[in-house]
Amino acid sequence: MGMNETPSANRVHIGIFGKRNAGKSSMINAVTGQNLAIVSEIKGTTTDPVKKAMELLPLGPVLMIDTPGLDDGGPLGRMRVEKAYQALNQTDIAVLVVDGEDFSGKKEFDAIMHPLTARFAEKKIPYIIAVNKSESLTEEKKAQIREAFLEDAPLLFVSAKTGRNIPELKECIAKLAPEEHTQLKLVKDLLAPFDVAVLVVPIDSSAPKGRLILPQQQVIRDCLEAGAVPVVTKETGLKETLKLLSGKPKLVITDSQAFERVAKDTPEDVFLTSFSILFSRYKGNLKQQVLGAEALLELKDGDTVLISEGCTHHRQCEDIGTVKLPRWILEFTGKKLEFAFTSGTQFPEDLSEYALVVHCGGCMLNEKEMKRRLNCARAGGVPMTNYGTAIAKMHGILDRSLEIFQSVFREGL
Repeated sequence: MGMNETPSANRVHIGIFGKRNAGKSSMINAVTGQNLAIVSEIKGTTTDPVKKAMELLPLGPVLMIDTPGLDDGGPLGRMRVEKAYQALNQTDIAVLVVDGEDFSGKKEFDAIMHPLTARFAEKKIPYIIAVNKSESLTEEKKAQIREAFLEDAPLLFVSAKTGRNIPELKECIAKLAPEEHTQLKLVKDLLAPFDVAVLVVPIDSSAPKGRLILPQQQVIRDCLEAGAVPVVTKETGLKETLKLLSGKPKLVITDSQAFERVAKDTPEDVFLTSFSILFSRYKGNLKQQVLGAEALLELKDGDTVLISEGCTHHRQCEDIGTVKLPRWILEFTGKKLEFAFTSGTQFPEDLSEYALVVHCGGCMLNEKEMKRRLNCARAGGVPMTNYGTAIAKMHGILDRSLEIFQSVFREGL
């Protein structure tokens, strides 16, 4: 997969923050060398966080997040500011853009900048202070700005208009980039060269037309990078596919919806797991989500279960999140339960009203956001599992679906 094809969730997320008209959008255009963001003299042009996937040398594939101005006012403006703060949940590196010409000193810092930098510290987000429109600043004005920003973060005087210190800003961003988001891979560390992995991909009414979904694409790529041999089949063709192979595969990976049928058709001495469980390990905390699946046994009448997806998509009549999972949970528990649903960026900070959270694999969320959601559940004492672990638990095959990890890692998961 080339850099231009890197999934957004696997890119370094760079959030651009600051007041209205500070030059945030201009800064994105200057840093990227492209006219990605709309630039206007009218305050509040950016009304919602806007994401742009691109290449940023020397860093590589990144996702730039252009946010609304932090000084917006009125009821609508406050909603925009809250949207800007929500973008912090996905931000790996932040750039705080300051309007050098308009900066009013410590008063502005205390009112607008300090609350933001405090959030950076709270969320452990490394950041850079980029003082824009600095081409005409006097040394006295620069000293005033330095004095206001007594921060540990790097401070650069830049100009999106003239390109001044833009290369230095890019180098600074690259230095703050996190190490590879995880030491684990999807399946690369589970397979040896020429191992066969059979991927079971149902093609039904909920499958996208003409393509495979992102988790399936990424697992195929990871198999190839391991030197293994991926074989793709539908759940209706698994038995015949296994007969065609000259030997037994090392691993069968299935869409969670077909877990029960695939488990019956897969020999006991062949490892079995699901795409969702692979992503649970890759993006978050598989141990926490395995423990969360056990909470299915403890649900009581009247409990509310939150089912959350990291993306938004058109709901089908047999949608897994809103139809199949609630039905399976009701059948498994025999309890009278309530269900709530969220998708995309919607995920409550306070989970106290829920007895259990069941989350998708999170393929469209970056690791930072997925772990934030897991931490919200842990902090609130609410068990959280994901689609694959929950379905495997309800079908009595959870232990089997985890054996592949225990065979490779002494600590199991």
